[in-house]
Amino acid sequence: MKTFPIALAALCAALALPAWAHGDAKPLHGGTVQVAADIQYELVPQPQGAALYVVDHGQPADATRLSGKLTVLNGTTRSEAALKPVGGNKLEATGITVGPGAKVVASLQGADGKTTSVRFSVK
Repeated sequence: MKTFPIALAALCAALALPAWAHGDAKPLHGGTVQVAADIQYELVPQPQGAALYVVDHGQPADATRLSGKLTVLNGTTRSEAALKPVGGNKLEATGITVGPGAKVVASLQGADGKTTSVRFSVK
């Protein structure tokens, strides 16, 4: 019976680790946050399109080496726009509308050629 407390402690520690690994997934810019491949992405609708902020373990990530596209589904209307780095940890897509209730997919390519897809449901 001495192994029960040890097993219980190990189980509690294992269940708590995922929360520590990514930090708080709170929006820093008033947008919608998702985590993919240990990176935090925040989608922020803007009047002329949308911004995507990239954070790696609580620190702004270098978005200048990223490219991709944003696909937006507003009801039955689908639109796409290129995501382009604009400095720091921010990418922007222009010429699209991201309204409440929209479903958005950000497809990002890094300098290494790997693609990451991040899905958002805008509130």
